[in-house]
Amino acid sequence: MVEASTAEDLPALEEELTALEEKWNTAEINLYLSGEFDVNNAYLTLSGGAGGVDAQDWAAMLLRMYLRYCERQGWTAELVEKTDGQEAGIKSATIHIQGEFAFGFLQCERGTHRLVRLSPFNAKNLRQTSFALVEVLPEITETTEIELEEKDLRIDTFRASGAGGQHVNKTDSAVRVTHEPTGLAVACQSERSQQQNKIRAMNMLRAKLLAKKRAEDADQKDGLKGANKSADFGQQIRSYVLHPYQMVKDLRTNIETGNTEGVLDGDIQMFIDAELKREVKSNE
Repeated sequence: MVEASTAEDLPALEEELTALEEKWNTAEINLYLSGEFDVNNAYLTLSGGAGGVDAQDWAAMLLRMYLRYCERQGWTAELVEKTDGQEAGIKSATIHIQGEFAFGFLQCERGTHRLVRLSPFNAKNLRQTSFALVEVLPEITETTEIELEEKDLRIDTFRASGAGGQHVNKTDSAVRVTHEPTGLAVACQSERSQQQNKIRAMNMLRAKLLAKKRAEDADQKDGLKGANKSADFGQQIRSYVLHPYQMVKDLRTNIETGNTEGVLDGDIQMFIDAELKREVKSNE
């Protein structure tokens, strides 16, 4: 005979139920990650859009948000390339993210992110709207779909900037590879040798070209990278409002929260989970 639970048993049962619900939610989301490259590592690139210095500062804020998200996931994130803004923030940055299903989760973040706040760069502290673009690509080391020919490539070397010690300051170890037929370009300065940076840059370029090919394929409406939209008004996927009220809202799923501080500290899984479910339903 099964004995009835007593009041003293309820806290333990509630804790067990919560644990089971968390396991189920994780298993449910993983069911949605069945795409060709979902399990792969990822490259995430940020660039400031409309909004001047505020947009560059916003891009730097998003960079920190994604680095904190990677920490929460237990992933390894490495800065591959960064171009600082003249006054503040960053013009662009790329991070290489290693972790199970990194691309599967982070592809939900591609698009334009909009920030509304009182500008710290305006003498009158006026309300400012800024935009930053997030692009996400899977790490692809080999593919039969893309062939890179030396005659189509322009390879430039330059001195790496930022942390790295004397080596990066005295040698042209950073590499930029441009695919001249398409104009697509990638850069890498994270490795200590020029050859290592070239290998990583070639992998990034291969992923960009594959994304472009898939996007142009009539049978795939969205492609790997999504539509190449400018970081400007009317193109945003998520809005972060810090003034006159506190709210982050995803414009695709209508998921919203007033915990702006938590979101900017990397607590974005709710938005990613909702977008994964929406994409699956829209493809049914």
